[in-house]
Amino acid sequence: MKIGIIGAGWWGKNLVRVSYELGVLKTVCDIDERTLNDIKVKYNEVKTTKNFDEIFMDKEINGVIISSSAETHYSLVKKAILSGKNVFVEKPLSLKVSDGKEIVELAEKNKIILMVGHILHYHPAVIRMKEMIKYGEIGQIQYIYSNRLNIGRIRNEENILWSFAPHDISLLSSITGQLPDKVFSFGGTYLPHNVEDVTLTFFSFPSGIKGHIFVSWLNPFKEQKFVVVGNKKMIVFDDIEKERKLVVYSHKINWKENEIPTIEKCEGEVIEIEKKEPLKEEIKHFLNCIEKGEKPLTDGREGLGVLAVLEMAEKSLRSN
Repeated sequence: MKIGIIGAGWWGKNLVRVSYELGVLKTVCDIDERTLNDIKVKYNEVKTTKNFDEIFMDKEINGVIISSSAETHYSLVKKAILSGKNVFVEKPLSLKVSDGKEIVELAEKNKIILMVGHILHYHPAVIRMKEMIKYGEIGQIQYIYSNRLNIGRIRNEENILWSFAPHDISLLSSITGQLPDKVFSFGGTYLPHNVEDVTLTFFSFPSGIKGHIFVSWLNPFKEQKFVVVGNKKMIVFDDIEKERKLVVYSHKINWKENEIPTIEKCEGEVIEIEKKEPLKEEIKHFLNCIEKGEKPLTDGREGLGVLAVLEMAEKSLRSN
């Protein structure tokens, strides 16, 4: 199996490394000469090019990984599918639901594997968390929230909502088993460009579960927390932590008639997780789907659902 990668920049270089380590990388395409020179030095047997058509026309290449800027995803994915290549595209699938629907249907029609890079689903801590939720260890889900905050990685072509929130929207929908039926989002633009730097988005699901996602690239420190509150326990996935990535809290609230409720706080229980690199597990899943002809966990339809939620949030932002 051979893979071609389009886009080897800030995140793409990690996809290059992982694909090389898995022994499947043949060609890397990027428009930046320095990026290509770095790849030649690190991986001298890997072919480099500035022309993505070389990847689409190469009959030895079974799959294409697209990690270019978001506004190019639609056209590149479409061209890859029409070239008969299986596709892994980083989030978002596209910038319009109509474009996303077109390429999803095109992939299905041509029996092409289409996978979207929602990496959290392949994180060992998230896999364990979803297992615990599935088997009722935290009880009935009541509220879910995510904070994805940092300083930097500022974009001009897309706002913070489209840049940071897709992973958490994908995970939120997966855990609830639903797409939200109500979305309310507001944010602010503080830098000299025309995209939001901070957004806070609230979600309501048909089941009654509520949640919110807070994203910012103007935060004084880095934070990546995903919290699920159940009626038995609370579970916290903290991707910044090295040893305490997944912690369960069994706090209790005691209610007595005509008395103020009392809280019994409990120490967090650290849940052991496997030591695996999420990105490598994600690409291995893509390769396995190509080999076996199976539907990816985060396939085009899943990516389309996330895209629909992003459009709802964007509409809320624009209409106040």
